[in-house]
Amino acid sequence: MHDAPRYEAFEASASFADNRASRVAPTGTVPRGWLREDEALYTGKVAGQLIDQFPLAIAREELARGQQRFNIYCTPCHGTLGDGNGITKSYGMVATPTYHDDRLRGMAEGEIYNTITHGKNTMFAYADKLSPDERWAVVAYVRALQRAAHATIDDVPLEQRGGLK
Repeated sequence: MHDAPRYEAFEASASFADNRASRVAPTGTVPRGWLREDEALYTGKVAGQLIDQFPLAIAREELARGQQRFNIYCTPCHGTLGDGNGITKSYGMVATPTYHDDRLRGMAEGEIYNTITHGKNTMFAYADKLSPDERWAVVAYVRALQRAAHATIDDVPLEQRGGLK
């Protein structure tokens, strides 16, 4: 087996009518590890409609990963608080939205995921930089920033209110 005969790339072959050893992959072939059966997880949509919930469980670890990824990729434009006051604003980019705007707070999770995946207006796509799970973690962190910016004392459990000043 170690010395089994094989064709080199683009070598001629009498086995096929076109005399090529290199073959095109059959239609519908999916590369290993790229089967995207869970539509909600990979697109933020179900039957073409944006979803308004997370397609995977979000725990503390995912939220921490979302914060880490947000700090790397999102803060230059959106700022650490998600208020649109990133470093790019000082260089003349004034159109960066705040996540605390009612329009964005009411946006479906799937739409935020879709924007991170494909980009929008002057925002680049981040699908090549963030895995689907990381994109969902960033969406969760954005939701945490939004909730923190609009929190009230009623959002704090009774047993934890004593530690607030």
